[in-house]
Amino acid sequence: MISLTRRIGALAGEWREAISRFMPRRETHPIATEAQLRHFVSTRSAAVAQKTLYGYLRTRIGTRYPEAFREPDFARSIDIAKLHVFAACLSDLAIHAVAHALVDPRIDDAGRKELAMACLRGGLDDNAGSFVEGFSQADAESAHELRLAGVDWRRAAAGFESFATSPAALVRWAPIAPELKQYDVEIVENSVRFAWQEIRVDFGRRLDAGAITAELLAANT
Repeated sequence: MISLTRRIGALAGEWREAISRFMPRRETHPIATEAQLRHFVSTRSAAVAQKTLYGYLRTRIGTRYPEAFREPDFARSIDIAKLHVFAACLSDLAIHAVAHALVDPRIDDAGRKELAMACLRGGLDDNAGSFVEGFSQADAESAHELRLAGVDWRRAAAGFESFATSPAALVRWAPIAPELKQYDVEIVENSVRFAWQEIRVDFGRRLDAGAITAELLAANT
């Protein structure tokens, strides 16, 4: 019997391959406006949610993967899971992006919270056409708002602790039997953390924090 460690390593390799196929086409233009920041958060969160969820399902289900998607109850469970994981990804990336974009002390925490809330709402609005019963936009917004109340923005800008909600959401919502899922928690959560690495690098390379700050300050004068 293959050891759990070896099996986890094999799953990780397959998920990295799956993840790479879902990445959005590389963009090079600066992220220099509030609208561009919201767009980045929305599109990259959707990519991470989709690639990690489908990567996990494909690996766990194996050769029955296409057949499973034709089963109505399972397909409905996937749609629900996808939205919950997406909302968690939006929350994580919104906090990370805003913490780095609005480091200027002339922007107060209320302004940071407002923009982080707008990022989540914008991402949900962008995908409202895919909402299904079992997911509530109001609940997702309330959870994000509650989380924002306790954010330490300096700490969020200094590290990667913002990316804590999405790994747990994938474990919780993936429609995999609990008796199987219990063996996958570590690798599932690490798959999400791995997916965020390239997103963070791309964001840091393209972010023009000064331009976004200037835009917000001008709008408030």
